[in-house]
Amino acid sequence: MKNVLIITGGNKGIGKGIVEAYQTNGFEILSLARTKNNDPSYKQITQIAIDLNEVDKLEKCLIDLIKQLDETTIEKITLINNAGTLGKISTLENIQPQDIAKTVNLNTIAPLVLSSLFLSLTKSWVCKKSIINISSGAAYKTYPGWSVYCATKAAIDMMTKTVAAEQETKTNPAKIIAVYPGVVDTEMQTKIRATEKENFASLDRFLELKASNSLANPSTVGKKIFEIDHSTNIENGALVNVNDI
Repeated sequence: MKNVLIITGGNKGIGKGIVEAYQTNGFEILSLARTKNNDPSYKQITQIAIDLNEVDKLEKCLIDLIKQLDETTIEKITLINNAGTLGKISTLENIQPQDIAKTVNLNTIAPLVLSSLFLSLTKSWVCKKSIINISSGAAYKTYPGWSVYCATKAAIDMMTKTVAAEQETKTNPAKIIAVYPGVVDTEMQTKIRATEKENFASLDRFLELKASNSLANPSTVGKKIFEIDHSTNIENGALVNVNDI
């Protein structure tokens, strides 16, 4: 029997930390991202280069991947909706409609589409099934300059809780939770620190986090997310902060 991880954005940042943790624990890994990671450690990982904003291609990709899996050989399968973007950092009136659409597509529509397909395609599978949505403290905390990002993460949290409630009535239910990874040392943080303060009022806080070496390591966060996925103490629909683990 084998364990399988399907992850978006598994090529870098938090996604790379997650891939490392699951790979160490013997999972077969399928990574969907815009670009591939050419590091030797990724030789055993199936990497699919895909623009997650292209819903039609995304749908076909996941259907093809799951159809290639033999459910009778799988003990556990996990989908992690990790890929995300801050989008343009500025007050809403300064963000163009196409920029808003791209951020919503990647942060909210792609996870909804993938989760819907995952649940539909595996509904008869008797193995352990889980979906982990990578959320953010921005889902509940106001950050002027991040209106679209905050809105998309709040949507992910509500999607998580609602789908979990739906799964309670299913014969072979999946467990779905959202995880707050904290402030992690990734390219996203580099982008934040390069922002003009007039576009992001909380800039000084993030500069201080970097200066004081307070950013979390992606590998450490990846290990915690693996632990969360395998914990029997976390309820379906939970919103989990890795700092509480």
